[in-house]
Amino acid sequence: MIELNWEGVYPAVLTPFKENGDIDFEMFAKNTEAQIKAGVHGIIIAGSLGDAAVLEMDEKFELLTFTIKVVNGRVPVILNIAENTTKNAVNFAVKAKQLGADGLMLLPPMRYKADDREAVEYFKAVANATDLPILIYNNPVDYPVFVSLAMFEELQLCPTIKAVKESTRDLTNITRMKNRFRDRYKILAGVDTISLEALAVGADGWVFGLVDAFPKETVAMYNHVKNGEFAKALELYRWFMPLLELDIHPKLIQYIKLAATAEGISTPYLRAPRLPLVGEEAERINKVIADGIASRPKLD
Repeated sequence: MIELNWEGVYPAVLTPFKENGDIDFEMFAKNTEAQIKAGVHGIIIAGSLGDAAVLEMDEKFELLTFTIKVVNGRVPVILNIAENTTKNAVNFAVKAKQLGADGLMLLPPMRYKADDREAVEYFKAVANATDLPILIYNNPVDYPVFVSLAMFEELQLCPTIKAVKESTRDLTNITRMKNRFRDRYKILAGVDTISLEALAVGADGWVFGLVDAFPKETVAMYNHVKNGEFAKALELYRWFMPLLELDIHPKLIQYIKLAATAEGISTPYLRAPRLPLVGEEAERINKVIADGIASRPKLD
């Protein structure tokens, strides 16, 4: 197991499909290699952007086994947990450890909007069932559970809960977390369109979406910030913004798969109920992608 420090760039990687709906493992490996070559710090699989909602449980474990083989110890491999019941989430965490995952990203219970007490007990049950380090996904916009400061206060008792994917879209929440807990939790910003601002107020890294299509540019932007080269980071960020906005839409999977396909590191295929884009929307999104590729800045 590779030690996780929860700093840097962590792609929430896509799950490419073949036209018949099967997982395209060859293309998945190609994208993973592009991420690692660019210098990412870990790989998160079967997340929201990785089509967690339409992957069968066995497919998620098959993907984990395949990813571990492809990565071969170069970066940590983190498996997302998105289950409906506490029992299934616990069993999922145990199986992930057995198969060799280095860490877990943990969503709140799916389908049921748990209250604060229920969500905390769910998180605790999973955390107590494994010694794998856990990243709590705090995204009340897409998953209606808001993990509050009071809830994180309770979760401090769980040593395996190490970090939070901060996707509340409220930048002040990063400062509140740092003021309350100092370095108890590492914070990975999870919204592409406020990623630079998140680093400026103390985030330790990113869980990124458009890195799936543009790994070199994403890692370069992060490194510029860490090297104190803010003007260079800002130049990249301004170029990137129209593309980053593809991340904050219900069709982010369709959009980002198209961007990664344009870069030769994904396929555009989907599993229903998601469908390919048509008409004006297809023209608009493909133009955003084409314009971004045509105007991409030269990296140092």
